[in-house]
Parts: sequence; structure tokens; C-alpha cells
Amino acid sequence: MIIYQSTKAGFLDDAFGHDIEAVVLGAYQDRTGRRVAKTEIRAWKESLLAMAKVLRHESIPNDCGIAIEYVIPQTAKRIDLLMSGLDEQNRSKLIIIELKQWETASKTNKDGLVRTRFSGGEGDASHPSYQAWSYAELLRNFNEEVYSRDIPLQPCAYLHNFVDGAVLNDPIYLSYVELAPIFLSGQGERERLRAFIAQHVRRGDRGKLIVQIENGRIRPSRRLIDALVGMLQGKREFVLIDDQKVAYETIVAEAMEASDGAKRVIIVDGGPGTGKSVVAINLLTALTSKRLLAKYVTKNRAPRAVFEQTLSGAYRRSKIASLFAGSGEFIETPADTFDALVVDEAHRLNDKSGLYANLGNNQIDEIIRAAKCAIFFIDEDQRVTWKDIGRKSEIEAWARKAGAAVTHLKLESQFRCAGSDGYLAWLDQVLGIRDTANPDLDPDEFDFQVFDSPTEVRRLIEEKNRTANRARMVAGYCWDWKSKKDPNAFDVVLPDHEFAMQWNLAQDGGLWITAERSVEQIGCIHTCQGLEVDYIGVIVGPDLIVRNGEIVTQPERRSRQDQSIKGYKKALATAPVETRAKADAIIKNTYRTLMTRGMKGCFVYFTDPATAAHFRARIAYRRQEVQAKPELRMVADKPMDQP
Repeated sequence: MIIYQSTKAGFLDDAFGHDIEAVVLGAYQDRTGRRVAKTEIRAWKESLLAMAKVLRHESIPNDCGIAIEYVIPQTAKRIDLLMSGLDEQNRSKLIIIELKQWETASKTNKDGLVRTRFSGGEGDASHPSYQAWSYAELLRNFNEEVYSRDIPLQPCAYLHNFVDGAVLNDPIYLSYVELAPIFLSGQGERERLRAFIAQHVRRGDRGKLIVQIENGRIRPSRRLIDALVGMLQGKREFVLIDDQKVAYETIVAEAMEASDGAKRVIIVDGGPGTGKSVVAINLLTALTSKRLLAKYVTKNRAPRAVFEQTLSGAYRRSKIASLFAGSGEFIETPADTFDALVVDEAHRLNDKSGLYANLGNNQIDEIIRAAKCAIFFIDEDQRVTWKDIGRKSEIEAWARKAGAAVTHLKLESQFRCAGSDGYLAWLDQVLGIRDTANPDLDPDEFDFQVFDSPTEVRRLIEEKNRTANRARMVAGYCWDWKSKKDPNAFDVVLPDHEFAMQWNLAQDGGLWITAERSVEQIGCIHTCQGLEVDYIGVIVGPDLIVRNGEIVTQPERRSRQDQSIKGYKKALATAPVETRAKADAIIKNTYRTLMTRGMKGCFVYFTDPATAAHFRARIAYRRQEVQAKPELRMVADKPMDQP
């Protein structure tokens, strides 16, 4: 998807004859009806005018292609400006230009990071050359047209307000500057950028390559488990982007500085699909390669089981055991035994450990005590059982008690749910988790569909699964697990639709999401949290309904075998208001988690017809025609100087 597409001649006409920011703003408002922040309008004006001055020269063909704000498939990342044409060998060539309004920056000791000032204050950010190069890599990885034709991509960055380039061109950033040259303010730099463009684009193509790329097939996203072996061998299987890169480098630096006299606790907050597990595994590799004693920790058995099975052909069992651990394994671990513990899904940590929850003191306390540096990856909206205590405030309290310095980091880049931030915000709104600016879902953003029949959902999931065994059915825990004792019994039974499925087979255990033929069984929150598929089919049970436009949760409609809300009835007698609020959050969080397991789509059946009608009504099927130039196309907004 592209905001604006034209030729160089058309772009210059809009820039100097019609005010480019007004052209873009008008098209945006015609399509979306949304407001645009003044800072973004100013960014369009300043950066695009600066770029127009560079292009206003006969050395650059008038018919080369221009595109503004190209959305990289499967992500929420946008390339500020693309240029297409033919090089001196008459090959198609694409130039990727990252536009920034930065005026100052300072050097850091972290790979690929600089420190600069934003509207919200000062902070670390990707070096512009690293950012431009990483976006080119994303485009290469996700677009079949670019990948299969091996189209040359030439990234660069233009900081038209930045005068002194000593910091950005420092030798420590040389490897990235060589991959993506950087151009600064001033007539000389403008001429240098102009010569750079003219060198790569000798003849125009009227934007033909940009159209081909935009219409190109999306390559399947790589799953973490498919890249796990390579990652642990130190290969760059995933390119860390923006906030992921900042978090990764910050954590490595702090872990190296931590000691038994200077403990560190790092809290990394990130929603579904922001790359928490990818960053966590990359950290495990980096820290162990630096000869630090580190482990990847998670309470959820399913991710560890999948990881261990994936590694079984490449590593000995003892090696695998040394890398992964459950959250209850540090009850008797001496203080500061580990240099670092990387805790994924920290929202699922419990107070007690053991089968009967009668061992240890507190898992957060035990992990902090056992490590010089404890890193917690957390999403509080994925706490889905009564025992889950993983909250940022709880971690901070135990860190203070241990005398540890606390660092907060945030992951926001979206790589699941087709990269749609809008879908996640809409889901929070429609589930009543929090108010957002997304009351309606644009179905172009993510393939979310509501069906009147669970049988139809199952048929579609089975169809999607035939491609790569990457589609599954899940449900809320509202049906007893009868098949655990009787292999011939069905569990999730909906007689009106002649629908009957068994819960995931006991012998599959945590491997249900990857096991052969497991599409024939239905999973639950306990076997899919922390993992992902391409398409997820969700059955929403009677524990979540809509009445008078409001979400109503009914804990009593869950299966009596469900351990997730064990303790609810007892607590209800002593603290009814707090108990109902906690149960309400658990049920909503459960369905939020289930509905965000799909990277490409989510198909849902609601057992309550009124609830189905409510969700279906919140999908904006209507389309507005773009009234501006036909070559203008709008997508969600993002300030050009966003790090």
C-alpha cells in the first residue's frame, strides 16, 4: 500500500505548484475522514520539499517513479520514499530513502544506535543508515517480487536539517553507512545525494517497478521456530527493527555491566507480535556468545516444548537443557548464580511453584535473586489465569527489595496480525479492554471474519492448513475435557451445527501447535500462548457475550475443569468487586490472546448470536472513494521522522 505514487515530474508539480503537504493531507482525509497531527503535516511539507529540491535537476529522469509511505508487507513499517528506474545495465533499480528532520545526535557505545531528541524527549534510536538498511531487508524478505527477481535495493538516508555529520559518520557506524549512505543539510550534500540518485537511476520507468512491487505476492513470514537453530548458531535470521534494535542493544550493554554488587532488572513491555520472543532468543545467543551464563525462562510449557523439539536434531539434550528453563526452577538457586536470565511471557509468572503450587516464595523474587541481570518480557493484557502475578509494578517492587536498578523498555513494532496496529487497537476496543481510537475495523488491514457456523470455520482452517501445517482451531475453556479419560468422546460439542471436536490430544502436550494432524483437535490458551500460526480459528464460548452494546463476562459458564479461574468463587465471598474485575480481565485477555495468534487471519464463531452480530457490526465493510488524484492512495499515518 502506498500513500502517493507518481513520476518525478508529477511529484515536482505537486511539491512546487500545489503544496505537497496539502495534496497528501487532502487525499488522506478523503479516504479516512481522520484528523492529522500538525507535526505530521509539517513533516510532509519540510521533508518532501527538501527532497523535491534534490530531484529538481536534469540529471534525474523526469519519468522515474516516486512513491511516498510504502507499507512493508506483514509489518506496520513504512518506507518514507521510494524511487524506481533503470540503471546503466538497463536493470530495474529501487532506491529507498529514509527522510528525517533530526538536527542533532550523539554517539553511543551500542551497535547501530545513536542518541537524539524527539518530541517526547531524548532517547536512543537506530542510526539512520541502519534504519534504511533494515527496511530494505524487510522489503526483500517479505515481497516475492523483490526476492524472486533479486531486484537491487539501494537504501540511503537524508537528514535535511542536520549540519555536522561527524557523529553520524563516526567509524563505529561505518559498516552501516557503507550499506546505506547518509546525506545531510547544505548545498554540497544536496548535490551529493542528487549524484547518488542519478548514478543508480539512469532512465525512468514511469513507476512500473513500484507498481509491480506493490502488487507482488507476499512471502510467507518466517516463524521463530523455523529460524531457531540458525539463531542459536549466531546467524542473523531476523533483522531487528527500530525499537527491537534499541531494546536488544540496551539489554546487552546492561547485562555486560551487571554484577553481584550492581544488579539490574529490565522490564520490556510489548503487545502481541512485537517480537518479544525474537528479541529474547537473540539476547540468549548474544549473551552466551559473550561467555555469560544465561538461560531463556518461561512458565509456559508449550513454547519450551516446541523449542526443545526443534533443536533436538542439532543439539544434545544436555545443551538444550542448559539453555531453557521453567519459571519454577530457581527456588533453591544461590544468589547471582546466573549472569542473565531472559524471562519471556513474564505476565504468566506465579507466586508459588510446583504441581500443587506449594513450593518456593515468589517466582519474580527467585529469578531476580538468581541473576545479576533479570530481563522480563511482559504484556499485562496476556495474564490469563487467577495465579498470574506478572505485572510491571510487582516486578519493580521485588527489584527495589533486591537493590536492583530498573530499566523500562517498550516494543511497539507490529509483525503479527499482518502488521496491523489498527487490528490490535480495535480488538482492545471491541473486547472492552481499553478505549482506543479504533471503534471499527478496516478489513483491508487484517483478515478478521465472523461466521455463523463453527463448521465453516473448521473447514476454512483445514483448507489453510494444507499449505504448510500452520493453521489451528482454538476455543475458550467452556467445555469439559471428556476425551482425556474416554478417547472416543468429544469435548467441544455444538449440536445445532453438528460440530464436535476433541481438545488437543494429551500425547501431543505442548507440541500441539506443530504436531502432525493436530488440526483435527482444538487447542486452548494453555497450548497456544507464546506461539503463532498463519491462521487461527476461534470459538468464543458463553463466558463472553454482548448485552446492550457492552461486553459481559460470565466466569460461571467456563468448564469446571478449567484451572484458570480456580479460586474465583472463594474470593467472591470476601471481595466481590475486585474478584469480578479480575475474572472479567482474565476472560477478555484470554480471547484477546487467542485472537492474536494468527499472523495472516482470524476466523471467529460466537456461540451467542447477539455477540456475533455486535462484532460483525464493528467491521467497516464500506469503502470511501478517493476523490483526489487517482494515483494517490492512503494508508495509516506515521510521522516521517518517527524513529
